[in-house]
Amino acid sequence: MKRTFLAVAAALLALSAIAAEKSRAVPPALNFTVKDIDGKPVPLSRYGGKVLLVTNVASQCGNTKQYASLQSLYEKYKALGLVVLGFPSNDFGKQEPGTETEIKEFCSTKYRVTFPMFSKIVVKGEGQEPLYRHLTDRTTNPKFGGDVEWNFAKFLIGRSGEVVARIPAAKDPAAPEIVALIEKALAEPESGTK
Repeated sequence: MKRTFLAVAAALLALSAIAAEKSRAVPPALNFTVKDIDGKPVPLSRYGGKVLLVTNVASQCGNTKQYASLQSLYEKYKALGLVVLGFPSNDFGKQEPGTETEIKEFCSTKYRVTFPMFSKIVVKGEGQEPLYRHLTDRTTNPKFGGDVEWNFAKFLIGRSGEVVARIPAAKDPAAPEIVALIEKALAEPESGTK
């Protein structure tokens, strides 16, 4: 009986340790589930250990041409761990009025986008997507928080899951200083590795 009790206690302790490790393993910025452009749930934890460039996008904006730069960066650096995440939003100037189907068609035909695209969300104000609430809240992101200013504002999330840079909406992501930030983040080891 004592042996059975000890075995059960050891098993419970092991499960508790595994659960604690799993909860530590998912950084706060990746602890969200969002819907992809086809409406399927995607846990952002699947991108753990990657460098993420998260941006709110729109099809009818002066910054829309940045899709080409985002796609180019994705193609160039995806083998090294860069993932661009595009979140359509109609929050600024009503410049993303289309449906997910129309957005997907526009991105694939006009810019040949192959990086992950997600369902249309709210990035500012009432109804704000929880991921964007986390990214813009100065409590959860004191260094880079603050309201999204326009379409194509970008957050660079390092391999550890921490926001390492914020890139203004008007700044082309292929600018040399932005590429340098991305390359620096890609050079960092995954959390827990050296």
